Amino acid sequence: MEKHLVTILTTHLNHQIHIAKSKLEEAGIESYFLDEHIDSNIGTAFVQGYKLQVDVAHEKKALETLAYRNNE
Repeated sequence: MEKHLVTILTTHLNHQIHIAKSKLEEAGIESYFLDEHIDSNIGTAFVQGYKLQVDVAHEKKALETLAYRNNE
């Protein structure tokens, strides 16, 4: 079955992606860190940002999980 990914977080700070990815993992949601290996020294990550994606079927739960965790 093909996954249809949607971006749920875009940021210029890759540590924010790692934190969100860990929170989603704790909730049992698989996520994907796009552009993880882009060298921010060349400016690409600064311009476009790092992206965290999940399967569209888990989008709502992922957004709710991150919103809940950010309020703790």
